[in-house]
Amino acid sequence: MVKKIALNVFYNLAIIVSVIAVIWCYNNQKYLFIPLFLASAAFFVYVKIQLMKEVRKNLRK
Repeated sequence: MVKKIALNVFYNLAIIVSVIAVIWCYNNQKYLFIPLFLASAAFFVYVKIQLMKEVRKNLRK
């Protein structure tokens, strides 16, 4: 369970960093990198949702 909590913290930090990077790229007119950071944020949101589903499933058992 500690591993899953650590993964959750990592995913949260990765999502926050990705969103901040998108904002920074937009403000500094670095439009080429925005899709990269949006894709990485979407990936980490997807993985986080999968982790939450797995934790809920394990808690019900």
